[in-house]
Amino acid sequence: MNPIVKKTAIASAVIVLAAAGYVYWGLNANTSDLPSDATTGKNPQLVEPAPQRIPSIKLAKPVGWAAGEAPKAAPGLTVSRFAEGLDHPRTMLTLPNGDVLVAETNAPAGNKPGGITGFVMGLMFSRVGAGEASPDRIMLLRDADGDGKAELKTTLRTADMASPSGMAYRDGKLYIADHDKVLEFAFTPGQTKLEGKPLRTMMDLPGGGNHWMRNLLMSEDGKHLYVAVGSASNIADNGMEAEAGRAMIWEIDVATARRRQFAVGMRNPNGLGWNPSTGEMWATVQERDMLGPDLVPDYLTNVPVGAQYGWPWVYWKNTFDDRVQWPMQTYMIEYTRKPEYAMGAHVSVLGLTFANGGNRMGKGFENGAFIARHGSWNRRPAAGYDVVFVPFDANGNPKDVKPQPVLSGFLKDNGDTHGRPTWVAWDKGGALLVSDDTAGIIWRVISPGAQPSTAVRPVVTDHLKPREDIKDPTSPEEAAKLLGGFRKEDDKLLP
Repeated sequence: MNPIVKKTAIASAVIVLAAAGYVYWGLNANTSDLPSDATTGKNPQLVEPAPQRIPSIKLAKPVGWAAGEAPKAAPGLTVSRFAEGLDHPRTMLTLPNGDVLVAETNAPAGNKPGGITGFVMGLMFSRVGAGEASPDRIMLLRDADGDGKAELKTTLRTADMASPSGMAYRDGKLYIADHDKVLEFAFTPGQTKLEGKPLRTMMDLPGGGNHWMRNLLMSEDGKHLYVAVGSASNIADNGMEAEAGRAMIWEIDVATARRRQFAVGMRNPNGLGWNPSTGEMWATVQERDMLGPDLVPDYLTNVPVGAQYGWPWVYWKNTFDDRVQWPMQTYMIEYTRKPEYAMGAHVSVLGLTFANGGNRMGKGFENGAFIARHGSWNRRPAAGYDVVFVPFDANGNPKDVKPQPVLSGFLKDNGDTHGRPTWVAWDKGGALLVSDDTAGIIWRVISPGAQPSTAVRPVVTDHLKPREDIKDPTSPEEAAKLLGGFRKEDDKLLP
């Protein structure tokens, strides 16, 4: 045998054996001792960290849904197929005329690291249905007769699409976020083709990375566009310079395209939405890996301007990640925010939408957030693979309860999964749409016969009255009235 060929064969064998050992160890170590619900809610259980070189692995192989099969809807709800035969549908946007845009998308080509790590990641991604090339396509679905099923399924656009995900619409403009930029197009709802060149690039984004999706949210007044950008790695593994512009939410001024960092320290923000009670932005965020199967909980939280959520140095407000060696900002721990609500460790939270009035989900679903949990790959037993509801109180805060099931049954008893719920949106009839990316289906969930819900009542609070001007006193007696009185000593009035 040629010496060069022989050396190559030996090197290949070593890589394969090392990869097999890596996967075997991950598949047979670090099983969770806690139920998944223990790491959910307003006060999740935070166990001691158990740093890992090899993560726990539990790969649920997607096997699809046979004809007539469907997820299990919560009592009082039914589920049907709004559209099927799609190619990795992820994000959705419902337009003012009721048409639904769907991004058929996946990670950009060449997005995995090199060496054995990239080789193993490729094996795992392929196993869970995430290894295929990105379709790079925006589809349009139309249910013209309102029967709960899209009769029209057509390609809206493929040009300029590079792992597209985030979409937003306002005042004749459609915004689409590729993995590396945000584009603006002229568009009128009712069109079935998006033609012509982009009007402008609103913002160039850091491309690719482990977290390549870029969600968009338009402000309610149409003046600002928000962009969620996830980190390139788990805990800034390649240094903070490689994370520039990432792990944060950006705000873009629509008129001028000027931008600023709106909130930071969020490892992988995804779902974005406006809380109808308070008008605040809320987001779902995927937290860090490799600290064991029960750390760290993904979360749902409000996002005030200037918020800092601690990544990569801190999680859950005040717990340091000792693996991170990069210098932290001085006093950062003093203003790091605690997330509002834990969604569970490694559940991979993605899509978010609020109940907002006009929804037909029935009693118990009138006020709160619907969230898609895409499902774990590094927790044993598996967690997520469902759609849940987090009830909110009249003040616009999550209630102190566990996530309520909406759609389940994705996982099979043998460890395979029918599909993976990814995104949530409302259709024109008030039903909840759920994208199932590995199965290529958009599910429609509704409470049959339910009347449209009333609008969520905004929280209105009294403001402090403005301070009145205080005139200079003209006598000690008047000063005493203003300052709360004087004491008398030696016939003198003293403060």
